[in-house]
Order: sequence, then C-alpha cells, then structure tokens
Amino acid sequence: MPDVGADDVPDLGPLPERVAVDAAQVRRLVAGQFPHWADLPVEPVADGGWDNWTFRLGTGMSVRLPSAVEYAEAVAKEHRWLPVLAPRLPLPVPTPLAKGGPGEGYPYAWSVYRWLDGETARADRIADPVRFALDLAGFVVALQGVEAADGPRPGRHNWYRGGTLRTYGGLADRALTALDGRIDVGLAGEVWRRALDARWDGAERWFHGDLAQGNLLLDDGHLAAIIDFGTCGVGDPSCDLAIAWTLLTAEGRRAFRERLAVDDATWARGRGWALWKTLVSYANELDDGEAAASSRRILDEICAEYTDGTSR
Repeated sequence: MPDVGADDVPDLGPLPERVAVDAAQVRRLVAGQFPHWADLPVEPVADGGWDNWTFRLGTGMSVRLPSAVEYAEAVAKEHRWLPVLAPRLPLPVPTPLAKGGPGEGYPYAWSVYRWLDGETARADRIADPVRFALDLAGFVVALQGVEAADGPRPGRHNWYRGGTLRTYGGLADRALTALDGRIDVGLAGEVWRRALDARWDGAERWFHGDLAQGNLLLDDGHLAAIIDFGTCGVGDPSCDLAIAWTLLTAEGRRAFRERLAVDDATWARGRGWALWKTLVSYANELDDGEAAASSRRILDEICAEYTDGTSR
C-alpha cells in the first residue's frame, strides 16, 4: 500500500447526533409500511447497540433503526450484500426481510431482519476459548474468500474500516495524552507507531469491520451467529483481528492467528486497531470504574503480547 500523507487521511468529524426511537414509534412505522405485521408485538432489545436502535418484532424478527444519519448509510449496503455473503459463510448472519423508509417522525431508512437466537459473547460465557477462536477464524477465512471486486470500499458508510489506521491518529493521540500517568504511554505509543508503519500488501478482502463481543452470539457457550454488518466492506482486513486482544484468551489468540496464517505486518495492524479503540474507550470511561477496568485489562493484554513478541 502506498504511503499515506496527511492530506490523504479522511476527517472523521464530530460524533454523530443520535435520534431517539421508542417502541410506540416503531409500532406505528411497522403498521404504516408493513401492515401484515401490524399486530405483532414490538419490544426494545436490551443493549441493542450504539449505531442502531434494535427492537424485537414478534418472535421471529427484529427491527433495526440507525441512530444517526451517518449510520443510515449502511442500510442499503446490508440489503445489497448480506444475501450475497450469507450462503458463503459457515455461521448464520442477519437475513434482511424488508427495508422501511422515513415516517412517524423518524428520518432514515430502516430494516426488518430475521431474528437470530443467542446470547452476547462474553469471556465467562465461552465454553472452550480455543474452539471459539478457531470457529471465529474459520468465519473470517470464509468471509475473506468471497470475491471482493465489486464490494464497498472504505468510506463514511463504515467509518473507514479497511482503510489506513492513520484515520484514527488524532483520536489515538488525544487519548494517549488523556491517559498519561495512568498507563505506560511510551509503550502504548510504540505499539501504535509500529502498527502505523506496518505496510499492507494492497490485496483487498472482505471484512466485517466490527468483530466485537456485542456482535458475536453464543449458543451453549459456542459461537452460533455473527450480527451487525454495518461496517463491512472490502479493503485491508486487519481490522477484524482486533478481537484477538479484546476477547480471546492468550491461547485462543495464538490459535486464531495460526488458523488465519497472519503475517507480522497484518498482525501489527490488527493490534493497532485493538489499541486505538481501547485507548479512546478508556479515555472516555475514566469515571466509570467497571468500564475503565475492562479497558485497562485489554491495554495490558495488548502491551504484554507486543512486548513478548518483540523480545523474542
């Protein structure tokens, strides 16, 4: 990949202004645009995500409504590409059933999906960390194997996932400044610079873009489905490696990397994706003891794994 100059780095801009949505509003939207579903109950989903408001529709469907105009750009993309990706993947992914439009005071396009059962992945819920890591790696391998020629390139629709990590340089630098005295900013800065310097070979592949625990569903402790493809696209797939540090165990991380046959440069960029997001989360969570502790644990994991790798 060619070097990226300052003028080539996209401007992420301010955080999106989110709109609120409640169950009564969703009932009216469904009844007005899909009257055959008008009698089905609508209930909000706890921890339904940040980019979208999620509601359960009846027993077999979900309604997802983007929370800001920036997230609404992903609706058409998901309807276009999920039917293409799904048959080629080894795990269930959301099936779009209908696409709604603005109405009832709600300004964006929205979606109805088939409901996928499962509980959100969490370290203490995973039955076998190595099997989980291998199953996840198998999904990533299959996704990267889908023809990428016509897929969506990095852009505002996915917050430039699949593009250069330099897009997030300002956020990372501000977080490092805010965390000075709380973490080893010298070491964290070294990890970040190593990630920025790790070159991509330019081979575009499909990626999910947000393989985080909230988008991984478990059944009896095993990986059962993967949801929320709003940040998917084609480009540098190293963004999908961040989960190796944010959720996997050390043994699981090794199995994950071996299954993917990841080279050092790609692994370094993946570590960078995990680092910038964790730094920003930690800097924003200093007053939230539990969340800050979780971010600190992940940062310690990132730095320890980096130090171990560079000392050999």
